[in-house]
Amino acid sequence: MCRRRAGTRAIATYSILKPFETLPPIARMPATTPATKPSLPFDAVIFDCDGVLVDSELITNRVLSQMLGELGWAISVEETMRVFIGKAVRDEAARIEANTGVTITDEWLTQFRERRNAALERELVGIDGALAAVRALYEALDGRIAVASGADRPKVEMQLKKTGLFEYFEGRIFSGHEMPRSKPHPDVYLAAAEALGVDPTRCAVVEDTVTGATAGVAAGATVFGYAPASLSHSTPDGLREVGAARVFEDMAQLPALLAQWRRA
Repeated sequence: MCRRRAGTRAIATYSILKPFETLPPIARMPATTPATKPSLPFDAVIFDCDGVLVDSELITNRVLSQMLGELGWAISVEETMRVFIGKAVRDEAARIEANTGVTITDEWLTQFRERRNAALERELVGIDGALAAVRALYEALDGRIAVASGADRPKVEMQLKKTGLFEYFEGRIFSGHEMPRSKPHPDVYLAAAEALGVDPTRCAVVEDTVTGATAGVAAGATVFGYAPASLSHSTPDGLREVGAARVFEDMAQLPALLAQWRRA
């Protein structure tokens, strides 16, 4: 078990959401002070989930490809990954309708999530090296880490629990579905930084897609692009083109990369 932080717990206010409906209450982390500033050159680290912490993209896109086929769009898993990775399916409803002639309803989206989650429950594993990297950064930053995902909250929480990561992020999980705008807009990263009590420009963001990296850069964070050789992730060049400051291939390297980082 990891060590929990001691200190005052307060309810976070999400100024970015006003006048929109706020998220469920979470624990707000105390702001960084000189006395508690970690040795890392960042005050917090914010992770994407899919493709960064959990190896979910192939599973999710296989289900999506099957369901699009049922609607009449004969699209391969590889093409589905190229088109949809980094994007919320609900945000791509117009594209799906253009290729199928079928209106995407809330009922269809609910069925997709149910079938997707059942497959993830059976098959999901964590990204190699992610658990050790998260544990090391949790300790180094006294708990100032968070997840900021474009996926719906039930999926994110289920995946973190299945891979042993939930205890490190409990109370600091943010979903683009609960924001005014999802990625590539910065809202989910700005909300995470606010709840952690840190300036977004003092955050490191870990992303694996062009869409997510664009959101992190727009938030003012330093983006570290995770780009192993896989269809499940954007290319190194694609991540650099949208502003990723560093691209790496091995999640086990992340704590050392962050510790050694020096701003230009």
